[in-house]
Amino acid sequence: MFAVIKTGGKQYKVAAEDVLRVEKLEADAGSTVTFDEVLMVGNGSETTIGAPTVEGASVVAEVVDQGRGRKVIVFKKRRRQNSRRRNGHRQSFTMVKVTDILTGGAKSAKKAAPKKAAPKVEKTEEPAPAGDDVAPLFTAPDAPADDLKKISGVGPVLEGKLNALGIMTYAQIVNFTAEDIARVDEVLNFKGRIERDNWIEQAKELAGE
Repeated sequence: MFAVIKTGGKQYKVAAEDVLRVEKLEADAGSTVTFDEVLMVGNGSETTIGAPTVEGASVVAEVVDQGRGRKVIVFKKRRRQNSRRRNGHRQSFTMVKVTDILTGGAKSAKKAAPKKAAPKVEKTEEPAPAGDDVAPLFTAPDAPADDLKKISGVGPVLEGKLNALGIMTYAQIVNFTAEDIARVDEVLNFKGRIERDNWIEQAKELAGE
């Protein structure tokens, strides 16, 4: 059984399982397309010619791929006008595979293979920032803890990290030595933040010194 279909301003003679290139169709690979403009249907010795199309006939195909043809060079020259133009063009096409030739308004029993779902990527937890699970660097004082969030740039998360290191009060920060600052910088990967944000001066003001 064969059929003659019209698509993209061109005519194609097709049969089941034929693979052909047609003018670009807006469809994804794996989806099903139906060609309703069937100009002729032939089955053995019987041939039906449409006027202009065969009523109730259609051709079902599966989209195999979307692609572009070979580059064609378009060269234009105007004599004695010093005008030359050279352009390249690659025509887009859709490759389809014919699955059914239907007549009498029949519907296709075949369905395009469902698209494979993209593999799920398991989310991996990001490593916790430095300072979440480290041994205390300082002995926490018995005095009530100060609100370290009042220091510019210190939020709840960073305050928790400082507390985990044993830093609980403004007085401790005021009494930081160069060695203390270097140790905190290294553990929390601060890169000079304590000195850059002037924590010691901020702590003095907050402590009322």
